[in-house]
Amino acid sequence: MPDFIITARAQDAAGAFTDNPGPTTFLTVPDGALDYSQATILAPDDWIDRVVALAGTARDATGAIRGDVLVFIHGYNNTISDVLTRHRLLKTGLPLHGFGGMVVSFDWPCDDVALSYLPDRERAKLTAFQLVRDCILLLAQRQTAGGCDTNVHLLAHSTGAYVIREAFDDADDRPAIAAANWTVSQLALIGGDVSSGSMAAGNSASESIYRHCMRLTNYSNPYDEVLQLSNVKRLGVASRVGRIGLPAPSPANAVNVDCGNYYQRTMQLPPPATLVGVRSHSWYFGDPVFTEDLAQTLNGDLDRGVITTRELISPGRYTLQAPPA
Repeated sequence: MPDFIITARAQDAAGAFTDNPGPTTFLTVPDGALDYSQATILAPDDWIDRVVALAGTARDATGAIRGDVLVFIHGYNNTISDVLTRHRLLKTGLPLHGFGGMVVSFDWPCDDVALSYLPDRERAKLTAFQLVRDCILLLAQRQTAGGCDTNVHLLAHSTGAYVIREAFDDADDRPAIAAANWTVSQLALIGGDVSSGSMAAGNSASESIYRHCMRLTNYSNPYDEVLQLSNVKRLGVASRVGRIGLPAPSPANAVNVDCGNYYQRTMQLPPPATLVGVRSHSWYFGDPVFTEDLAQTLNGDLDRGVITTRELISPGRYTLQAPPA
C-alpha cells in the first residue's frame, strides 16, 4: 500500500518539493520511496475518500462500524526521508498491536541543518492553519460517510506539538472554521516542544486544543537531551512539556505518561537500526512498548487507567512500563 501524505512544502520549477512553505498538496508515495519524486498528486476529495475507505471496518463495543485515521505531524529538522521513515514505522508497527486504522502524515516544511530551530518554528506557524483547514476539517467532514463512523486522531512529535497548538488556536479565530462542528478523538504528544505551563488548564494558548479533542495524552521523557534547557538553542526557554510533563492542574481530559524509567532500561540495548535523530528525543518510533500503549490509546477499548503498558502514579499521571508477559 502506498503512503498517504499531505504536504505543505512548495515545489520548485522542476517540480521537486522544497523546504519552503507552499500550497497544500495531497500525495500517495510508493512504498519504499525516499522522497516525493515518484509520488502521485491527487485531488483533495479523492485522497480523503481513499483514506476513509481504507480506514477500517471494525465494529466497536456497541456494534457500530467504525474506522480510524491517525494523522502524524513531525517536528523540526526533518528531511522528507526522515518523515517517510517515521511514518512507515507507525504504519507497520501499530497494526501489530491491534490498531486497524490508517496512518497518514502532515508534512510541513523545515530545514535539515543543525541550527535551524528558530526558522523552523516560523515555518511551523506559517503552515499550521493548513493542518486544520486542509487536513483535520476535511477528514472530520467524512466522519459519518458511508455509514461508517471515522475517528480522527493526531500524533505530534517535537515541534509538531507547536504546529497543533497554533493550528487549533488559529482555527478558533476564523469564523468559517470556528462555526464548523469539528473535533479529534485522541491527541497524543511525544517529545512535545511547547512549554509545560502553556498546557495548564485555563491557559489561553492551549484552550483550543482541549476544546477540540476528546482526550489528550502527553508522553514525556525527563532524559530528553534535545529539550534540555542547557541546549544552546534554548537559552531562556521555559521547560518543555515533552521533558517535565503536563503541569498541575491540567484539564480532566488530559493524562501524562512519564516514559523516563522505561527509556532508561532501553538504553541498555543497542540503538535500533531504524533510529532517526537523537535517541532520547526520537526513541518512541519503533519501540514496541510505546507503540502498544499508543495503539491501546487510539483504540479506546480500555479505560486510560487500565491500559496494560502503564502504571498509575496519581490521578492523571502514569508511568510507561512493559506489559506483563
